[in-house]
Amino acid sequence: MSVRTIGVVMNGVTGRMGYRQHLVRSVLAINEQGGVTLSDGSRVKLRPVLVGRDAGKLADIAARHGIADLTTDLDAALADEDALIYFDAQVTSARVKAVLKAIDAGKHIYAEKPTAESTQEAVALAEAAAAKGVKNGVVQDKLFLPGLLKLKRLIDGGFFGRILSVRGEFGYWVFEGDWQEAQRPSWNYRAEDGGGIVLDMFPHWHYVLENLFGRVESVYAQAVTHIPSRVDEQGRTYQATADDAAYGVFGIEGGVVAQINSSWTVRVNRDELVEFQVDGTHGSAVAGLRNCRVQHRSATPKPVWNPDLPVTARFRDGWQEVPDNAEFDNGFKIQWERFVRHVLEDAPFPNDFASGARGVQLAELALRSSAEGRRIEVPAL
Repeated sequence: MSVRTIGVVMNGVTGRMGYRQHLVRSVLAINEQGGVTLSDGSRVKLRPVLVGRDAGKLADIAARHGIADLTTDLDAALADEDALIYFDAQVTSARVKAVLKAIDAGKHIYAEKPTAESTQEAVALAEAAAAKGVKNGVVQDKLFLPGLLKLKRLIDGGFFGRILSVRGEFGYWVFEGDWQEAQRPSWNYRAEDGGGIVLDMFPHWHYVLENLFGRVESVYAQAVTHIPSRVDEQGRTYQATADDAAYGVFGIEGGVVAQINSSWTVRVNRDELVEFQVDGTHGSAVAGLRNCRVQHRSATPKPVWNPDLPVTARFRDGWQEVPDNAEFDNGFKIQWERFVRHVLEDAPFPNDFASGARGVQLAELALRSSAEGRRIEVPAL
């Protein structure tokens, strides 16, 4: 069995997601398993070329994992002819310029979402990649969560009958940074640096809704900055100029209504950090990161509203766990493997820059909806 190696320029690996999910749990994990298996049985290993602004942090990561190639010079990394793929996990505000450079260098592009800060820029990236003839993809990891894979299995099997609505709850309390260290970088709370929960999470909700339920046709949202000031990594107080919570209602083709709350200012009183409840004429389901519970119409209780009497039934006891019925690998790693196959043998990869642009469009229209206080139609891109 033949094994070949291709270079992958990885920009932004000093960040939380770039390091943990993409470098360690995806690229290095792929190499540890022997590479990506292609359709002819051959394997492909990935040679990471680390790129970033902080030479010290890059050197530390490279030494920790035995990586030979690192540089603070993106142009030099892109000049590596054996590096076929450019991956970008930088802060959003730096992404467009770097991706355009990589496209111009003829690299195939894989990028974190959102692909840009505006719809215009996101569409321009998709058009530039198409014009250059390079393959392109955007990270859409939530589609590979075990809980949502089980939910998709239910949808495909007709469990719900006609789907009526979707209710999503996402979030947790991000500490302000004064008396406890914040779990997220401070740039997330500065609009001028590409921060904000709408731009961060609504592209996720877009591809989840689009892939599971249908095209998003309208949005009504209220974006809020609940915590007006925070403390950054250097202990300095700064003004939060980006939204830290958003409450959205989405109209989906076929009459499905989705409501999703996104918040970094909520304390968790649910089983998982994200949960989606789907209600249909024949049954309902609640799916999280890993688990999924269902209640069929034949097993639905008949609650009666009576505030004068205590509730004797435990409503959650009437739900049944959906079995795994499969082994679930890391979603980021699965997408990396699929993108490599897409690049090398043209295997399908629907999560392209055009899809990413639709996610940015939804975020942009949601912010406009919040500013104008009205429901906004989502035109097809």
